[in-house]
Amino acid sequence: INCRAKFANTHVRIFIYLAMHIEAFLSSSFGHIRIEISENGLRSLSFVKDLPDEVGDNPPAAVPYIRQIEEYLEGDRTSFDLEIDWSGVPPFHQQVLKMVRTIPYGKTRTYKQLAMVLGKPGAIRAVGQANGRNPIALVVPCHRVLGTNGQLTGYAYGLELKRQLLELENPQAFHHQMAMFEEAGL
Repeated sequence: INCRAKFANTHVRIFIYLAMHIEAFLSSSFGHIRIEISENGLRSLSFVKDLPDEVGDNPPAAVPYIRQIEEYLEGDRTSFDLEIDWSGVPPFHQQVLKMVRTIPYGKTRTYKQLAMVLGKPGAIRAVGQANGRNPIALVVPCHRVLGTNGQLTGYAYGLELKRQLLELENPQAFHHQMAMFEEAGL
């Protein structure tokens, strides 16, 4: 909306931007999920404890997002082709999360590996922080990042969910890896 107003011989031009903001919810065997979509794409995907009391039908614009998320959680999708709205994400975090987004389905990387690829070998903790503040779970698969020794570490939604997601993506490798941890007493 573009408005013009005249106040005491002064012309003021006022711009009002009505940004698209869509919120949608879905339930899965992995938990309840809240997604937020802006005019630039997916802004947030998070697991929530409970759904709001009054959840109506999801808006039509959310359907492609919901469909891809459901397909992933059912094991029928290995990648997402959704636009991401990176606004509000600091530049270094964007760099890390864009790198995380390239980790193939069913594979894992360590925080150290990501830091090395980014050319910042001393930034392992900073990479971990950026990964931990990922606003777009699943689509930016931060669950695929492991501790330097290959252990399951830190996941905003709990290590059990991280285990479940890794198992969904690669059951054979996951069970082999967990057996190695158990044998080592980790």
